[in-house]
Amino acid sequence: MSGHLVLVLGDQLSDQLVSLRDADPDSDRIVMAEVRDEATYVPHHPQKILLLFSAMRHFAERLRAQGFVVDYYDYDQGLSSLADALVQSSADTGITRVRLAEPGEWRLKDAIMKRWPEQTGLSFTLLEDDRFLCSHEQFRRWASGRKSLRMENFYRDMRRRTGLLMEPDGQPAGDRWNYDSANRQPYKGQTPVPTRPDFRADKITKQARALVEREFGHHFGDLDQFNWPVTRDQAQQALSHFIEHGLASFGDYQDAMVGGEPFLFHSLISTSLNCGLLLPLEVCEAAEQAWRDGDAPLNAVEGFIRQIIGWREYVRGIYWLKMPDYVDRNDLDSQRPLPHFYWTGETGMHCMADAIDSTRRHAYSHHIQRLMVTGNFALIAGLSVQAIHEWYLAVYADAYEWVELPNTLGMVMHADGGLLGSKPYAASGKYIHRMSDHCRQCRYRVTTATDPDSCPFNSLYWHFIRRHRGHFENHPRMAMIYRSWEKMDANRKRAIMARANHLLENLDQL
Repeated sequence: MSGHLVLVLGDQLSDQLVSLRDADPDSDRIVMAEVRDEATYVPHHPQKILLLFSAMRHFAERLRAQGFVVDYYDYDQGLSSLADALVQSSADTGITRVRLAEPGEWRLKDAIMKRWPEQTGLSFTLLEDDRFLCSHEQFRRWASGRKSLRMENFYRDMRRRTGLLMEPDGQPAGDRWNYDSANRQPYKGQTPVPTRPDFRADKITKQARALVEREFGHHFGDLDQFNWPVTRDQAQQALSHFIEHGLASFGDYQDAMVGGEPFLFHSLISTSLNCGLLLPLEVCEAAEQAWRDGDAPLNAVEGFIRQIIGWREYVRGIYWLKMPDYVDRNDLDSQRPLPHFYWTGETGMHCMADAIDSTRRHAYSHHIQRLMVTGNFALIAGLSVQAIHEWYLAVYADAYEWVELPNTLGMVMHADGGLLGSKPYAASGKYIHRMSDHCRQCRYRVTTATDPDSCPFNSLYWHFIRRHRGHFENHPRMAMIYRSWEKMDANRKRAIMARANHLLENLDQL
């Protein structure tokens, strides 16, 4: 039979998907499937699975309304892999050619290219996913010959390429490329936190939820507060709500942390971006228009756009440039097992407990909680790179390996030798104290590093600095830190190390 099986993956739920643009409803058959291999390769948060199953089912209905025939295999049909779904559809239709946009994760692309043709007897055409703003080849050209692959340089190139926040004379809006230094204010109630939009569950979501509760209810995470957009219309509502109610204050408080306020002024659209319900350029253009209309300040809009065309596109470029070897990097030899409190939230460190509780309840915590709380602790305690990578991949609704791995391995754990971060993002409790209200509610004291009730971040920070002296002593951005260590009283240094060693030997009791 002529035509193609067009395989649509769970993170490709866009009408603009390259494999769908030229699809013919009269001859092509869409294939979508909820399969065991994809749902269980890490213990995904139930909200992440519900988000994808519901969004996939809604998208299948959207395609049917456009005249396509969709072979949709739900989880109860018991298929192990996406390849099994293609074999079933091929047997039913006689179609032996498969077309799809390339997957976002190396493991799946590698399987399609190397194993699936022989396994299935089908032929495959992979198309580059052009929903992103920087192609693989463009990133390779940008990276070629550079001594360092700094995001800031890439970001400026992307600003010029897209024209976002650029003036007609080729200069950046406001004559500055980056307003990050203006975006570090602690939040003390200056502006009311906007209410999150309410996306009520319809019949499709309720049916998917019943399945997820039955099959994945034992995974880390709750379903009670599931409230993620699962359709294109809902995702657009979420974007509009952020532009109207959150963007103006996003810049000032994007690094702030407040106990019991997991969302603050953040956009909450990364789930929609990463599964295809929104496209990066439309999101950036909406933010830029708000600035041009006088509805949001430049520092907020620039910071938001930088996260998307800068950081998001950059980490994707790094992922595809450096895989498959990248996943095995562990330049600081971090090997300690992940403490149980990463899965339970049962710890006296209030900042950690709050971030993990938000993750359990919402499959979400914002980027500073991920980097400077759960991530910072993993770095300075020397936790296993592989374990923390799999944890981040499992527990967040917006996590896919292409975006999660470089952030975790490179930015959080500095395990790639400084490819992403010019220095490790290690910090004592002083940073958390400055940017949050957590320390006031904590059983540990942030003002000491040696006492039995001293903040674990304080002594572990200095332990990290001391044990990795060979890596960082001559680093120009860390020389002052090592001079401070050398000037410290010898008895104080011994006390700090004793406190840190005690903590490392008893991580599960913190």
